Amino acid sequence: MSFPESSKAFAYPVLVADIGGTNARFALVDGPDAPTRMCGKTATADHVDICSAIRGTVFPETDIKPRTAIIAVAGPVTGDKIPLTNAAWVIEPLKMISELGLEEVVVLNDFEAQALALPGYAGEDVEQVGSGAIRPASTKFVLGPGTGLGAAAMIHAAATWIPVPGEGGHVELGPVTTEDFEIWPHIERVGGRIGAEQLLSGTGLPRLARAVAEWMQAERQLETPASITQAAEQNDAVAVKTLEVFARALGRVAGDCALTVLSRGGVYLTGGVTPRITRFLTDGKFRAAFETKAPHEVLMAKIPTFIVRHPNPALEGLASFARTPDAFAVDMQGRQWNGPVSANDN
Repeated sequence: MSFPESSKAFAYPVLVADIGGTNARFALVDGPDAPTRMCGKTATADHVDICSAIRGTVFPETDIKPRTAIIAVAGPVTGDKIPLTNAAWVIEPLKMISELGLEEVVVLNDFEAQALALPGYAGEDVEQVGSGAIRPASTKFVLGPGTGLGAAAMIHAAATWIPVPGEGGHVELGPVTTEDFEIWPHIERVGGRIGAEQLLSGTGLPRLARAVAEWMQAERQLETPASITQAAEQNDAVAVKTLEVFARALGRVAGDCALTVLSRGGVYLTGGVTPRITRFLTDGKFRAAFETKAPHEVLMAKIPTFIVRHPNPALEGLASFARTPDAFAVDMQGRQWNGPVSANDN
């Protein structure tokens, strides 16, 4: 594993970008003490590639072109051509250097970027759910039900934060309560199993809603996450029960993640689904499921859980890395590309 050396510093301005399947979000960091300067977002479908999106979205917002780009993408970073999972773009760092005049491009996993944001959250960036208190300089965990279920740990060791992305969203998810045991036989299996992401995500919510409707012997057409959350706002019985089961199961998975890495620094919920189901996360059932981990209930009660309220957590994580790379041990091997050195560095 290759980490930045103590003398590592990025050439400013640094462009940070959060590239999703639907939208690309951009911001600039002008210096180590400068605030994050948002440059807006654009639909990936509106541009042939990331270079076009940067020219159209970022360049009109700055007189000084960025010298470094740090990009977060959903999926693994392998090779010089990185295809997006849910969009037509292929990220080509060497092409970006050539066409945009960049000196360096770094590409990270999207939940690695989410993890990089965790140590810097304060005030209204997060909303605590339930009891517990952050232990300073301790491991944190981020779990994000969005299109899928992303997960990453932020380990603190040797006075350094170490982001560790993984596929924790694909752990098994079995029944626990009597109600669970009645609903689970109705859940569609994927690949012969029920994984957490198969229920606890935007794509999983309709699958869970169909199972709940069958269990309740109710006819419902709840085929999108939006239709489920909207129906729940109208107190539709199937939608409400679906989100109750969802929140309870999310609490169990979050608790499992907390136990796995002993995240005394807290577990943080992000992702596109989370802000749309706040009332189901704050009514006590999510937290009760999180803490019910015999024989460690006392330990779990001390670990805090949070809803992330920061509007651009991945961008802020990348910006934190851009300002203070020495504070993080990020694996740069195979994810860093360099171009010609600027005359400003001579």
